[in-house]
Amino acid sequence: MNEQIRAREVRLVGPEGEQVGIVPLERALQLAADVDLDLVEVAPMARPPVCKLMDFGKFKYESALKAREARRNQQQTVIKEMKLRPKIDPHDYETKKGHVVRFLKAGDKVKVTIMFRGREQSRPELGYRLLRRLESEITDLGYVEAAPKQDGRNMIMVLAPHRAVKASAVAATASRGAPRDRAADESAPEADETAAAGETAAAGSTGTAADTSGE
Repeated sequence: MNEQIRAREVRLVGPEGEQVGIVPLERALQLAADVDLDLVEVAPMARPPVCKLMDFGKFKYESALKAREARRNQQQTVIKEMKLRPKIDPHDYETKKGHVVRFLKAGDKVKVTIMFRGREQSRPELGYRLLRRLESEITDLGYVEAAPKQDGRNMIMVLAPHRAVKASAVAATASRGAPRDRAADESAPEADETAAAGETAAAGSTGTAADTSGE
């Protein structure tokens, strides 16, 4: 950047992206000084290197803001796990299904594991039917990303939220702080009025005490 550039000449790009052409480095530095901008190498490996006139401090600041926004909006993949038995009680099944629904609504994937014990290992169809039942009951929220498969004593299926469901979850997370901020702003005047009323009452009681002592 600026005097650190070692090339004798550069291909210069103006602050609005206009092509100035190939100019000597001294001329490019003078043009940058004339408009109070920096001369920044944007393609140092080109021959000659490409340089642009820009406010480098502003550029770094805006780049940092964009990177932070991208990290905040990044859809991070979280995999939850739910374990069931092939002969699970109906009430327990509904409870665990409720957890699966909650995970999917939050935009998370769910690894559903059927655990077989003893003689249950000879009846894999029980686990398969249970997984297919669960799949049919959450179709509005998600889909099967990995079909049921036997893994030792377990049978595993992976569910993933639909794109629209995950997008809604990300949007809800991003805007979660806004209502609290508005509520705090709205409650502030009421707090001020309450404090003012308290001060008035305190002043009144002080005056009354003074009158009484005077008597």
